[in-house]
Amino acid sequence: MEILESINWGILLPILVIQLILLVVAIIDLIRIEKTNGPKWLWVLLILFVNIIGPVLYFVIGRRNQ
Repeated sequence: MEILESINWGILLPILVIQLILLVVAIIDLIRIEKTNGPKWLWVLLILFVNIIGPVLYFVIGRRNQ
């Protein structure tokens, strides 16, 4: 419990909120879109397990322009 008390939540909390919002928006967009650059299962793994960079990569590289 001492570790949790020593964390500066004022700095960490906004980063966690941004990460959660990016994750949710990317997953919803991935479900709604028909075609992506690459397989959808790979984008799901990338979005879920590569923290902030995964959703950003999905929006930059993964979405197919129509």
